Amino acid sequence: MQQDINRENQTVNRRHFLKLAGITTLGANFGTFPPVTAQAVSVVLDPGDSIAGLPSVQWAVNELETALSARGIAVDRREQLAQTAAGNLCIVVSGSGSSLAGKLLKNAGASIPAKPEALGLVPGQVAGRQVLLASGFDERGLVYAVLELADQVHYDARPLPALTSRKALIEQPANEIRSLTRLFVSEVEDKKWYNDRAMWPAYLSMLATQRFNRFNLSLGIGYDFLRNVTDAYFLFSYPFLLTVPGYNVRVPELPDAERDQNLAMLKFISEQTVARGLTFQLGLWMHGYEWLDSPNPNYTITGLTRENHGPYCRDAVRTLLQACPAISGVTFRVHGESGVNEGSYKFWQTVFEGVATCGRKVEIDMHSKGMDQTMIDSAVKTGLPIVISPKYWAEHLGMPYHQADIRALEVPDPKKKTSTLMNLSEGSRSFMRYGYGDLLKDKRPYRVLHRVWPGTQRLLLWGDPVTQAAHARAFSFSGSAGGELMEPLSFKGRRGTGIAGGRCAYADTTLEPRWDWEKYQYTLRLFGRLLYNPDAKPEIWNRYLQKQFGASAASVEQALANATRILPIVLTSHGASAGNNTYWPELYTNQPIVDPAINDNLTHLYDTPSPKVFGNVSPLDPQLFLSINEYTRELLTGKSTGKYTPVETAQWLEDYAAEAAKHLALAETKTSDRNSPAYRRLAIDVAMQIGLGRFFATKFRTGVLYAIFDQTGDRTALEEALKTYRKARGYWADLANRAKDVYKSDITVGERTFLRGHWLDRLPAIDQDIAAMAQKLEQAESETAKAESRSQVAIQKAMGRPVRPVMAVIHTPPQSFRAGQPVDIDLAMDKNPQSVRLYYRHIDQAERYEQVEMKMVGHQYRATIPSAYTNSPYPLQYYFDINDSSETAGLHPGFNAALTNQPYFIMRQV
Repeated sequence: MQQDINRENQTVNRRHFLKLAGITTLGANFGTFPPVTAQAVSVVLDPGDSIAGLPSVQWAVNELETALSARGIAVDRREQLAQTAAGNLCIVVSGSGSSLAGKLLKNAGASIPAKPEALGLVPGQVAGRQVLLASGFDERGLVYAVLELADQVHYDARPLPALTSRKALIEQPANEIRSLTRLFVSEVEDKKWYNDRAMWPAYLSMLATQRFNRFNLSLGIGYDFLRNVTDAYFLFSYPFLLTVPGYNVRVPELPDAERDQNLAMLKFISEQTVARGLTFQLGLWMHGYEWLDSPNPNYTITGLTRENHGPYCRDAVRTLLQACPAISGVTFRVHGESGVNEGSYKFWQTVFEGVATCGRKVEIDMHSKGMDQTMIDSAVKTGLPIVISPKYWAEHLGMPYHQADIRALEVPDPKKKTSTLMNLSEGSRSFMRYGYGDLLKDKRPYRVLHRVWPGTQRLLLWGDPVTQAAHARAFSFSGSAGGELMEPLSFKGRRGTGIAGGRCAYADTTLEPRWDWEKYQYTLRLFGRLLYNPDAKPEIWNRYLQKQFGASAASVEQALANATRILPIVLTSHGASAGNNTYWPELYTNQPIVDPAINDNLTHLYDTPSPKVFGNVSPLDPQLFLSINEYTRELLTGKSTGKYTPVETAQWLEDYAAEAAKHLALAETKTSDRNSPAYRRLAIDVAMQIGLGRFFATKFRTGVLYAIFDQTGDRTALEEALKTYRKARGYWADLANRAKDVYKSDITVGERTFLRGHWLDRLPAIDQDIAAMAQKLEQAESETAKAESRSQVAIQKAMGRPVRPVMAVIHTPPQSFRAGQPVDIDLAMDKNPQSVRLYYRHIDQAERYEQVEMKMVGHQYRATIPSAYTNSPYPLQYYFDINDSSETAGLHPGFNAALTNQPYFIMRQV
């Protein structure tokens, strides 16, 4: 299938890499050293090399030297190869344009692409010396090359032999922006890490090593709306950081010394970031300053009026950027949740003026919800670099592709009444809420960055190289610039619910790492490295796992990888809410199957169809997936659309849970230290995700069985539904009891009951729904009047293992198209199905799909996308729905066996 990746930004292809690895240099085999006995290392830096002399490169070299010394390897630094001691491994640190690097690369028959951040690690021999060239096209590429060696030294069991036997590596980034966001949302939980001068160097060094190139520290995101505010620290950020000449804007409750300390820390953090070769982005998410219906806020803002609000924000952002010259970009939330009415273009133009007049070029990154052309034009007119950052998979993390379509609830409804505050994002621009919307025109004066929101909270440990590589490919979708991850635990303690103690929420304090992010080092390693290169070799993560887990490393990797695939499938196929503030599958609040009145908390599910029962929930991708009630209607009518069904997703969950359990059991037998905090953290979180997978799989089947009863009155279906529901309850009870002494009894990401608590708290709602179903069974007819075969077949399918038909399809996607010209789409098969339909759409989520039945032309099916449709600034995406019989249908390309591909084709304009 076609993968939409910028081919110029791909790494060197495998064939070329293998070719490089076989070239000889000065009589030695290129790609590996001959047998060596090196006992020490000399780092060679030519003082005349303009790139090697840059501060961030010097920092990286210090990291390498520190790593070598820590492993007991003698290391010295030299300016020339001739100065190195005989027998030492010589690591030459050099920009690829230097004369020394040029000679070494030429002798090796290698080259480093002339692309930003490209790097090379090239072994060879010069005058009898063992040489390892660490080179980069630019400063950042060279930093990555040196840090790769430092990482290898730190984690390999035998670092020096590993260095002297390593093969050549040539890489360049697949994604231009690789960003991580850390959020300040709680005074109680976040002031400690914000002010921790020991944490920041370690944390930022980790990010640089894992090839993130942007760090975003975001303030003012503790609340979406300024009501019931209790914790206002940094909420309207400027007066928490500085005074602005000409304005008497203050936080009366904040001592001046603390305000000044906040600014000093921001300068420190931003400078430490830049020192490691990353860019520093400051997120300023709130520009409202009046807390409404908030009788007990801990901090307030004085000195602002409607008249001076815009000018103050302009002058404040300018003053802040001048006070912190290491800030190179600002992220703004420009829709109503910023506290400013949507459509307030003059206000934002005034704020943008403050950025534009700070004295240097600073990027403006606008969160895309509610975005319209006027706002885009206002930003572009500043002449500054502009990024627009839509959400990837709403406020969650779904399967590794961009949803084929948005839910009906996000489609603009001209009859819907909206508030003044949210008049665009709840009205004509509602399709911008949870995806890329209409941002991906082929020619655009801004870059698009896909942001992974903190949905599902991701408290539990996660990490899968296969799906993360697929996500990384998706971030360059239709020429996008890359991805940004909001860290695990991003919303911990949000909306005034901070609780003192470790952010990882462990009741067992022996599991608490020194710094919360250390729990997720493997997660961040995979995200950063694969965002840089989706084809990175497994040694990148294997060496980390082997040092952490020894002989059980391979089993640990597979256990965690399979467990990690579970919740994204749940979120993709069953989107009870697009909002992370209302749907937390990781610590799920049970949605009733029988009667929505059972759970009075369901009012928060504002974007689930009514009645708000389990079977009515829409998939987050309704174009490719069926809801429970939709699927049941298909089952009972004998018709199939080819979409993925709840029983299929249940089977995926069961299979991944089984695989994770198998590998976790193997890890238990192989690990040498089951009591280490790292292993215990992993084992409990994998076991809990296995339980979540089994719970949701069984509840999906239960929902289908209950829907069969609801639509036919078949008592047998209700009996089976009750059995499976009780089984699902057992899975939940087991995982909840596993967590009992591990996690705190109150884990908070918000103030409502469904945003805090413990897994044990969720059992009563499950029991109430089971009791309601049991009561239904008591009231049902003792026997179905005439058990119809259709319902019996449906029951069997709901409880069975689905098998999707295998279709032999031949289709070559057009490489591109010209606007205003028709596009013929051809498809051939080994047999003639009943029908083949082409679904196509502009890459514009404001639009719905067009569909046309394909006709036989010779020996293949053909349909034409008309010229009037291609006369558009947007690329195209399409897929096929193939019906082979009344009950057999499938999609092409659909998902591969690993569920890691883009399930549609795309074409971009010439």
